[in-house]
Amino acid sequence: MNSVLQQEVPVKKPALWRPMITLFVLLGVVTGVAYPLVITGIGQTAFKSQANGSMIEQNGKVVGSELMGQQFDAPQYFWGRLSATSPMPYNAQNSSGSNLGPTNSALQDEVKGRIDALKAADPTAGTPIPVDLVTSSGSGLDPEISPAAAAYQIKRVALARHLPVEKVQEVVDSYTSGRQFGILGEARVNVLKLNLALDALPKS
Repeated sequence: MNSVLQQEVPVKKPALWRPMITLFVLLGVVTGVAYPLVITGIGQTAFKSQANGSMIEQNGKVVGSELMGQQFDAPQYFWGRLSATSPMPYNAQNSSGSNLGPTNSALQDEVKGRIDALKAADPTAGTPIPVDLVTSSGSGLDPEISPAAAAYQIKRVALARHLPVEKVQEVVDSYTSGRQFGILGEARVNVLKLNLALDALPKS
């Protein structure tokens, strides 16, 4: 009996690199090109101001963003929260808090210095100083203060600008925002927008 030697016919396996490269290119186009273009288009169409940093312009020149605080220390301006960013206050490239505990002497000195500055700017102020005027925010970039912090400064600002207290109060009220949807957050006043509105008032 003759034995028949059967040779195995090699099975050609499909090349896997082609679907892998195709999938890679397809995902790259969708996630790296199409998706960013769609999101950018929606942002620039429906939320143009927010997508571009909520910038504030005056006389055709950008003077700041309503999302970032600025340094104000002149008596005719409302002062915002302290900033612990380095190497300078309100440094958007180094957003941070002070990380100082309530018993830290450095924090106590900072608070005392701010209290002294507020009292020197308005020696006649008899109401307690709101806490957000003597402490820094967690980000160091907080653009807003509480209505109580704004109310504490109204008399000083009115005197420095030679305006009736009632007029300054009216401007503060118009730039006071309530809680979002009536339940989220707290009432607040945007310091930069408030100061710009005061600068825009007719000179007395």
